[in-house]
Amino acid sequence: MSIRFAAPPQANAVRLTRSGARRAAKRAAGRPANDNGVDLNDQALLRASLRHFAEHGLAAASHAHAKAEAAFFAGDRKAYDWWLGICRSLDRRMAKRLASSVDRKPDAGSGTDRRA
Repeated sequence: MSIRFAAPPQANAVRLTRSGARRAAKRAAGRPANDNGVDLNDQALLRASLRHFAEHGLAAASHAHAKAEAAFFAGDRKAYDWWLGICRSLDRRMAKRLASSVDRKPDAGSGTDRRA
């Protein structure tokens, strides 16, 4: 296998001067790599997901799925969102299937289709 070198069209434009490198380093050092911030709700959900996994092991996602489905049909939207979040943190595909299947079913509380 041969390796070929492809020089940039303008070699001078690629070079970084010493002052340019210092400016870039100062800009990069001033902000964190992940500047999304910490959402306390996400931290609580992560902690609950880990605790749920510790309690139920590999069946934790299925258990959270069942709890979310039961909460939906009981009309408790807040509990449904909570358990769906736990299910999502443990098994994203399972949570996606649950959310799409629940969106097709009539809403338990109102008797109307949620797609409308």
